[in-house]
Amino acid sequence: MKNIPLFLLALALLVSCNQTPPPAAVGPLPAERQLKWHELEFYAFMHFNMNTFTDMEWGTGGESPELFDPTELDCRQWARVCKEAGMKGIILTAKHHDGFCLWPSAYTEHSVKNSPWKEGKGDVVRELADACREFDLELGLYLSPWDRNHADYGTNTYITYFRNQLTELMTNYGEVFEVWFDGANGGTGYYGGANEERRVDRKTYYDWLNTRQIVRDFQPSAVMFSDAGPGVRWVGNEAGWAGETNWSIIRKDEFYPGSPNYKDLTSGHEDGTHWLPAEVDVSIRPGWYYHQSEDHKVKSVKQLVDIYYHSIGRNASFLLNFPVDRRGLIHEKDVEQLMKMVEVIRRDLETDLARDMAVTATHVRGNARKYDARKAIDGDPQTYWASDEGQTSASLIIDFGSVTTFNRFLIQEYIPLGQRVKKFSIEAWKDNAWEEIAMQTTVGYKRILRFDQVSSEKLRLNILESKACPAITNIEVYHAPKLMEPPLIERDKQGMVTIGSFDGGLEIHYTTDGTEPSVNAEKYMGGIEFKEKGQVKAMVRDPETGLASSVTTRNFDICKEKWNVVLPDPQNDHKGWLMIDANEGSVWRSDLQKELPQTIVIDLGETLALSGFTYLPTQQRYIDGTISQYRFYVSMDGKRWGEPLFMGEFSNIRNSPVLQTKKFDSIRGRYIKFIAEREINDKGFVTIAELGVVTTGE
Repeated sequence: MKNIPLFLLALALLVSCNQTPPPAAVGPLPAERQLKWHELEFYAFMHFNMNTFTDMEWGTGGESPELFDPTELDCRQWARVCKEAGMKGIILTAKHHDGFCLWPSAYTEHSVKNSPWKEGKGDVVRELADACREFDLELGLYLSPWDRNHADYGTNTYITYFRNQLTELMTNYGEVFEVWFDGANGGTGYYGGANEERRVDRKTYYDWLNTRQIVRDFQPSAVMFSDAGPGVRWVGNEAGWAGETNWSIIRKDEFYPGSPNYKDLTSGHEDGTHWLPAEVDVSIRPGWYYHQSEDHKVKSVKQLVDIYYHSIGRNASFLLNFPVDRRGLIHEKDVEQLMKMVEVIRRDLETDLARDMAVTATHVRGNARKYDARKAIDGDPQTYWASDEGQTSASLIIDFGSVTTFNRFLIQEYIPLGQRVKKFSIEAWKDNAWEEIAMQTTVGYKRILRFDQVSSEKLRLNILESKACPAITNIEVYHAPKLMEPPLIERDKQGMVTIGSFDGGLEIHYTTDGTEPSVNAEKYMGGIEFKEKGQVKAMVRDPETGLASSVTTRNFDICKEKWNVVLPDPQNDHKGWLMIDANEGSVWRSDLQKELPQTIVIDLGETLALSGFTYLPTQQRYIDGTISQYRFYVSMDGKRWGEPLFMGEFSNIRNSPVLQTKKFDSIRGRYIKFIAEREINDKGFVTIAELGVVTTGE
């Protein structure tokens, strides 16, 4: 061997590589348009339409175009925000179920051309298309198949109308990356004044084969979304997560828009017949459209970060919705939370600890350099580590060279050859033995695991089960900093305060005397008994870095340990306690059989000096039952009440359903009576998340 020239050895190695064929493809494979879609990963939904101005989620179809009148519509603001957040595209609700069109369609009068916005000469789709080009973003369009405005919906005539509108959108606004067809189809509607219910066969009515051909003819690079695709599937929920097991393949013929077996969409099918990857669509607020009442319900940074890892981190895309407000802007609170989330993810995945490390594998396809372990960490998406045919289990070891701390593991398959891995694990080398960190199932385009931080010189990936020889194109390892969100402070009915952080390994320091907490303040070790009126402040601190969060402050009045509901009769309405359980997430709802006004009487268990009361409306998504008008009384014995201490309305509670506090001159009493006289929508019931009192501390 010593006498063989190096160039001959290199030539022999090259010949060996060229003689080693790539792995055979397995199962359904992604089309080129789907491969490009996978690479986008994170993009935006813009729900902006007639519902924005009627404060509804689903319009009836009978709304007047004159209601659509944004005051500061700026699609460039949308695009700028998305670009700064690292998003790759925007999908716009060009027409929702109410049938109102955001472009001047030639086929209906129910569009922006008959609105006061820009004197009927505006085109939201055009403005967004131009903004996307300016900011180098992809344009996507949502066109509702259901139309509650059109008089011919439910007949064949409507299909022609629907296809004409689809053709307008596919031919007039440049390249489109995704066309979104909702699964909601058929029901009650205006229908040109008929105001009736119309049902259609969702499988056959739209003649989807020929309708979709319009997209294929004019936008060959676009993927189409619906429960059944054919390009992208719904993930089966709107909560923001894909299954831990998530196949990009599915038995497509079992699904259609609005399929009842939608739960299968969350994980796909191991024996799927078509490549149909999942898209996680979720709104940054409870609703899809803007409601002022949800300005205080924008998702927390923790929630958004979890959604990122439960979508992109589970072999799906992340379609984040922004309910554009009546100005025509993404609301500043939404922008603030988005940017905070993006910064957390940027820091989490900032430095790849695996790049340029020593790496070995138990099996390499044909012993060829073309498929060796380094191809999994070289940053090239066109190269991959693979084993020989029939070798469906293999291991890869990353040697960091010294003890390294990490808590994130990213892995990707070379999906042009199909999705292959069925089960894998990762391990750390500790005390001269391998210790399991995590065990998981599918990989697909991208999988990101989060776990408590581990310190080790080596990390081992074990492909435990695969449909065929694995083909791993990318592995990355990170040490994400702890999430320094301000802590959550809660108190239960018995007066026990709990303080929670969102990440492990953090210290919590708190005070109960009104001073600012610091590293020298009391360290939280568990529940704190705090029955009296006062203030609890807390912050979290990373003992490793010394960094601290901002401070959370909670003001508490006396605890409700002694409280009991007298009316409604606790024997007949056993859920009355929900209005005094100190849990803001639980809600009491009045009996539907009883008309308003509804009287609530509470025994405080002792005589107190009272100077006010509080009412917290429901904090759940739908706010029906929120009380708008009331009367409030105080009594010593629960029998003699006198005149109301306060009466009137909760101003603007429909738009701002937050904690309501009403103050009055101090009075001593043991019983309080709250009479709900009217509900915001004149419903026949009311809801209460919490009732409370303000004491003077005497």
